Amino acid sequence: MILVVDIFGAAIGLTAGAVLCYLLLAWGNRRAEAAEAREAQSLLEQARKEAASITDTARLAASEEAVKLRDQVEQSLTASRHERAEQERRLSERETLLNSQLTRIMEAEKDLKQQKEAMDRKTTALENVQQELIELTRQRREELQSLAGLSPAEAREKFLKEIEQEALKDAGNLSRQILDDAKARAEEKARKVIAVAIQRYAGDQTFENTTATIALNGDDIKGRIIGREGRNIRAFENATGVTVLIDDSPGAVLLSAFDPVRRAVAREAMVRLIQDGRIHPTRIDEVVAKVTEEMDETIVRQGEEAVARAGLPPMHPGIVKLLGQLHFRHSYAQNLLDHSVEVAHLMGLMAAELGIDVAVAKRAGLLHDIGKAVSHEVEGPHAVVGAELIKRHGESEEVVNGVASHHNDVPPVGPLGILVSAADAISASRPGARSESMTTYLKRVESLEKIGNSFPGVDKCFAVQAGRELRVFVQPQAVNDENAFALARSIAARIEGELQYPGQIRITVIRETRCVEIAK
Repeated sequence: MILVVDIFGAAIGLTAGAVLCYLLLAWGNRRAEAAEAREAQSLLEQARKEAASITDTARLAASEEAVKLRDQVEQSLTASRHERAEQERRLSERETLLNSQLTRIMEAEKDLKQQKEAMDRKTTALENVQQELIELTRQRREELQSLAGLSPAEAREKFLKEIEQEALKDAGNLSRQILDDAKARAEEKARKVIAVAIQRYAGDQTFENTTATIALNGDDIKGRIIGREGRNIRAFENATGVTVLIDDSPGAVLLSAFDPVRRAVAREAMVRLIQDGRIHPTRIDEVVAKVTEEMDETIVRQGEEAVARAGLPPMHPGIVKLLGQLHFRHSYAQNLLDHSVEVAHLMGLMAAELGIDVAVAKRAGLLHDIGKAVSHEVEGPHAVVGAELIKRHGESEEVVNGVASHHNDVPPVGPLGILVSAADAISASRPGARSESMTTYLKRVESLEKIGNSFPGVDKCFAVQAGRELRVFVQPQAVNDENAFALARSIAARIEGELQYPGQIRITVIRETRCVEIAK
């Protein structure tokens, strides 16, 4: 019994323990579930807060973006309104302008219509007057015929006879003028024959490149040339463009100028003033103007005679005038116009031997040095300058290239350039054509090299091509490329100011580059 009781008590204890364990487990589970529920509630609350924060941020960003878009739209609308207002203003101005132009056009059309009506009235009146004149002329002719008792044929014959007499009178005057002109030309040719004879007898002569000397018979004429306080000599220099040196040589007056035509005008004017004895500014201007006019005629005559001597047809008046100016230019005592005619004849002979057009060859030979007539006015080699000049006056490309290439300034296209170069050399080098003493030549070469060596930075100088080119070698560390150009120009200016020489001198400065300058 006791065992049963013990067993029953143990069973009850085990049951109570099991129930207690179950209750404890259930309580723990409920507690865990409550904790999980609280945690879930906390997470849910946090998520709700984050969602509300994100919603607020998005709402704020959307609001700001909406404000920006509204501002942009307002700005765009404002700009559009301004642009539309500007377009409306322009359209209004254009409409106003069109209205004003239309008004002017209508007024101009009205004026033209009135002018046309007036012109029509004038034309009608003119036609009426013309018809009246025709009728009056007819009536006058009939009255004259009735008064003179002449038929129309007899009146016409009498009228033609009067015209014939007037034509014979004009022909007589023209014949007299031709005879007077021929007489004057004959006298000029006679003086030329005497001058040529004197020149041939004189032999070699030294030509003054820039001066002309006039002998004076006493000191009193020198005082009259100077004038009170030098007014006469100033008037003469202003009128002629030359420099008068009256105290350098006793018993003579020296005229200095680079332009030979001006120097010739000044010489002739001074001779006439001395012979006349009346020397004052007004008389000086009259004499210089008259001599200048005569000199222009002489230049044209010299050019025409040169063309005729070369056996060529008449040329352009501008070319003829430049050829005449060559008569007053010399190279080593050789007259350039005579030299040009001689080259033309040599060209004709060589062209005939080679089967080339003789007339074209003679033209190239005659015009080969025409650039020297304007070389003091235009920069560049005289061959190129002359070629451009004759090209403007209508010469053919063959002649132009022959002139331009005779000193190898441009490459020759045909044989004319080579032939002109050969004929030029033959004419210049023949015995008695040109003269220069060896002493003068050596002195000129020495002076060229001395001028070149006088500039700082120059290493050495050499005068080559018979003194027609000066080659200057500079020190690279002392003269750069920019200064080389200035050095070439400075040497050229120094040579132009200190030396007298025929033709041109080329200055070549040699460093890493070559800079070329021409002294004229």
